[in-house]
Amino acid sequence: MIKRIIVVSMLVALCLSFAFAATSYGFEPVKIGEGMTIRFLCGGPPGSSFAVVVYNGALQAAHDLGCKVEGIWSDWSVEDMIIDFREAVAARPDGIVVYGYAGEVAGGPIIDDAISKGITVTSINTNFPAYEKKYGPEGHGWVGAEVYSLGVKLGEYCAMKLDLGEGDRALVYGLLSMPGRGLRSKGCIDGLEEAGVTVDYIEISDAANADPITATPIIAGYIAAHPDVKLIITDHGDITATLPTYFRAAGVEPGEIMGAGFDPTPASADGIKEGYVLAVYDQQQFLHGYLSVLQICLTRKFKFAGLHIDTGSGVVDASNVEALAALAEAGIR
Repeated sequence: MIKRIIVVSMLVALCLSFAFAATSYGFEPVKIGEGMTIRFLCGGPPGSSFAVVVYNGALQAAHDLGCKVEGIWSDWSVEDMIIDFREAVAARPDGIVVYGYAGEVAGGPIIDDAISKGITVTSINTNFPAYEKKYGPEGHGWVGAEVYSLGVKLGEYCAMKLDLGEGDRALVYGLLSMPGRGLRSKGCIDGLEEAGVTVDYIEISDAANADPITATPIIAGYIAAHPDVKLIITDHGDITATLPTYFRAAGVEPGEIMGAGFDPTPASADGIKEGYVLAVYDQQQFLHGYLSVLQICLTRKFKFAGLHIDTGSGVVDASNVEALAALAEAGIR
């Protein structure tokens, strides 16, 4: 069983300790989620290196706050996420945590339905901006990393570290077609193109989204057709973790082509150590799970409005990977 460690942040420490300070005002300390049930839409498959860490955060919050969290897995399929969201509303829990991948056109009416039934809804990773504004007083908040700026930062970082510019080629393997979520792929492209790099783009298929190993022939085939490529950015945590596998299948030695992407995992940490991966950007996804559950409990118990929390923290590369590797192994980072 994955060992879970309590993540200490200023917000969490404040929310969990204020009850003790408030006793002098006649407030009785309680576990603020006691008696509540929260449907947590995990996004990916049960084995997803990214989604598992998010859900670990939700489970830690459930333990700390006394609520019940029910995880639902969707294989990163937007269609399944929409179905699972509707089913979650039909189950009438106290709250629902949902990724914003469906976009406002598809997801918005479901949020309306949930709110009409007295269910608190909050989003993670990608938000529903109009609905966050509409239902903020009812506790609709967001926890995640600002996707476009994170993509730009990674593109710029890679171009700087690898001294890429005019005449250099890179591939972005991403999710441009996904509403909201695709802005991170666009950011990666824009960051590289700003440096003068020629950028090729391939959309991640539904099959690769659910099972990254199926992308091996796609990446290997691209490399064979573009021997001058110097960088491959993968806009998907589980696919980033699989980069060394793709490179080995293509006969690429460490350092010949550099990979980069998002979300530290044991596999991506190994890729950095082996020289296959230059860097990954960390959005501290454990907090997506923890703080979204905390949001719902605070709203249900104390009528707090929705919070908009950016968890993006910076880059993991050879300079700091050792310090974070143990946390990645523990399912925290």
